[in-house]
Amino acid sequence: MNSGSRSGAVSRQPSSESSESPGSSVSPRQDAGPSLAGAAGSGPAGTAADAAARPAPARTAADSHDLIQVRGARENNLTGISLDIPKRRLTVFTGVSGSGKSSLVFDTIAAESRRLINETYTAFVQGFMPSLNRPDVDALHNLSAAIIVDQERMGANARSTVGTATDAYTMLRLVFSRLGVPHAGPAYAFSFNTPQGMCPACEGLGKITDIDVDELVDRDLSLNEGAIKAPGFGVDTWYWQVMANSGFYDPAVKLRDFTPQQWEDLLHKPTTKVKVGSSNLTYEGLAVRVRKQYLGKDRESLKGQARAFADRAIKLLPCSECGGSRINEAARSSKIDGLSIADCSAMQISDLAVFVRKLDAPEVGPVLANLRATLDSLVEIGLGYLSLDRESATLSGGESQRVKMVRHLTSSLTDVTYVFDEPTAGLHPHDIRRMNDLLLQLRDKGNTVLVVEHKPETIEIADHVVDLGPGAGAAGGRLCYAGDLAGLRASGTLTGRYLDHRARLRETFRRPSGHLPIRGADLHNLQGVDVDVPLGVLTVVTGVAGSGKSSLIHGYVSGRQGVVVADQSPIRGSRRSNPATYTGLLDPIRAAFAKANGVKPALFSANSEGACPACKGIGLIYTDLAMMAGVATVCEECEGRRFTPEVLAYTLRGKDISQVLEMPVAEASGFFTTGPARAILERLEAVGLGYLGLGQPLTTLSGGERQRLKLAVNMARSGTVYVLDEPTTGLHLADVDHLLGLLDRLVDDGNTVIVIEHHQAVMAHADWIIDLGPGAGHDGGRVVFTGTPAELVATGDSLTAVHLREYVNRP
Repeated sequence: MNSGSRSGAVSRQPSSESSESPGSSVSPRQDAGPSLAGAAGSGPAGTAADAAARPAPARTAADSHDLIQVRGARENNLTGISLDIPKRRLTVFTGVSGSGKSSLVFDTIAAESRRLINETYTAFVQGFMPSLNRPDVDALHNLSAAIIVDQERMGANARSTVGTATDAYTMLRLVFSRLGVPHAGPAYAFSFNTPQGMCPACEGLGKITDIDVDELVDRDLSLNEGAIKAPGFGVDTWYWQVMANSGFYDPAVKLRDFTPQQWEDLLHKPTTKVKVGSSNLTYEGLAVRVRKQYLGKDRESLKGQARAFADRAIKLLPCSECGGSRINEAARSSKIDGLSIADCSAMQISDLAVFVRKLDAPEVGPVLANLRATLDSLVEIGLGYLSLDRESATLSGGESQRVKMVRHLTSSLTDVTYVFDEPTAGLHPHDIRRMNDLLLQLRDKGNTVLVVEHKPETIEIADHVVDLGPGAGAAGGRLCYAGDLAGLRASGTLTGRYLDHRARLRETFRRPSGHLPIRGADLHNLQGVDVDVPLGVLTVVTGVAGSGKSSLIHGYVSGRQGVVVADQSPIRGSRRSNPATYTGLLDPIRAAFAKANGVKPALFSANSEGACPACKGIGLIYTDLAMMAGVATVCEECEGRRFTPEVLAYTLRGKDISQVLEMPVAEASGFFTTGPARAILERLEAVGLGYLGLGQPLTTLSGGERQRLKLAVNMARSGTVYVLDEPTTGLHLADVDHLLGLLDRLVDDGNTVIVIEHHQAVMAHADWIIDLGPGAGHDGGRVVFTGTPAELVATGDSLTAVHLREYVNRP
């Protein structure tokens, strides 16, 4: 399983020890000539793109302090690998999904750096910090401070925005506090997170929680006919009787015929004593009571009908007082050149950068310079279509990573280790070149840059490449190659063989069986889009990040009947959930164990009768340490096997239930060769999840793995419209070919497949392309091309056409 524990002391070995992995070259790059000229794309002389072509200073093997030395790494599926990684260079880690890249880079190198830094603090301070285990490695030498820039979402804090996360809004507040007219006060007077600056009505959130009256009542019915739709207020319930007998309105009159005063009494009347029969009872308006009953509770704590009603009826609406700007009237009234700070925050960042460049105010010169640099970095990194008031929680994983990256581009720190997890995720080929430039900028400031990546465009700018594999899970975890790019191409490894592989344009195109029309689409930045999506074929929707692809497909296709969406969003469930439970695979497995042993199937569920009583079937004991981070330890009772000894005594063909759940999908396919279990396992293998453990917690899966798991669950259907959102995320170059075969299989089985994608191999393989653009934000939102990939290559002039043409024509 990929979620192995991190344990084992770190022992120190002589630094002169060399890697013993066969066939690997671990010496730093010593070439004297520019072997990577132009790899990062075109640009003016002296840019970071040119830096890739500059030779690295020659070093000798004696310069061991210039190498991160890894010895005997065994975290998760790593097989005790040893290698040297050059410092102050850009190293890209490659290999198939599950080969051990993240285990080496994040769970070993970065984790140990973080742990050692934490140990430098006093015991008192450490008490407030997460408790980090030692990674399972013999030795790590010459580590520098590691900064992890990953794709984790930036949290659900409604007060965090792009502006606050990048400090751009802080700088903007300083500018308005000095230049705004009329003067509104110091910088905190423009902050929606302080009492001095926030809107009093919404307390700086920009939204208020309100109730949709039409979800609360049916205006065409009377109270006697059951007009109230909220759970617990049905006809003849206790509170219904209070309302019906209150005397404020006639329960036999339809609600649409109520007078304004009766409507007010029905919905909003404050707490009032009324006499019903001989009793004095308390009456309050329906909306007042529902607010108390539902808004005062955590939405997650509501169950069943109550949860469904809350989701329908309780809405977040823009605050009517501040118009969603979050700040009070004084802050909104202070302006620079006719624009308030709220106007600036709502502007597209690329437009705001233009506005700020026009400001000439020596009294805030340093602040303006830093603000310009931050905004320009956001534009350069491909996020110019966002606005500073965009909530951080609404950003995709790729957008979150790039926002985090901006903070480091202007940092004065040098000689640190930056660790990136697929920084090109969600990026159009046009934007990948800009991302490469930024990675090289970080390197050229004297930093060590470690990148886990699959895209050949980024692999090709590396000073050093580390290739892990050869397979995934138990078949991976070994060092296949370490060295320069030329050596990778000649290495014969899977990555080396596929580095220059190109998918060809489809020669014959499937004919659509019909069309799914979209008319007048205007969600977000879409500009009244009219387009017909063909049915019965493979359609790829393309365009730069922010061009409107997701708005078009998720906004106007995903919600239709018969549409299955397989995206990368988290799968609802707890740490008890795993691929076996999510796919329904556990049911035939339990049935097979029960039949073989003549006992009940419930015994073989870690969530039922067979669960270990000590850990309740989780296999781990979670200890809450109050202010310190919680600690998970392997259950001593079941030794992490999750079941009671009595259940583990029952076997199926020599394996107990715990051993079966430890199996990767590929191994389980050989164990269950017939029946429903085999059918589910075949679908999991078909989507490229053969390395996944049956009992691996869903909380440990990547976004790409979650998407493929959802696809496996639904792909048994026929006549379905499948919507996939960037399915190549996390896929090795060789796995992309496997994905294309899967997409063909879905279409050939009578389905429609719509893919939102940037990968040129998927574009080339499509029957039909819908290209949005021409740019991002308000520069996008239009259909710039529809047709076959061959037509796009032959006649298209969009950014997608340029890059697809370059891809298919590259020798």
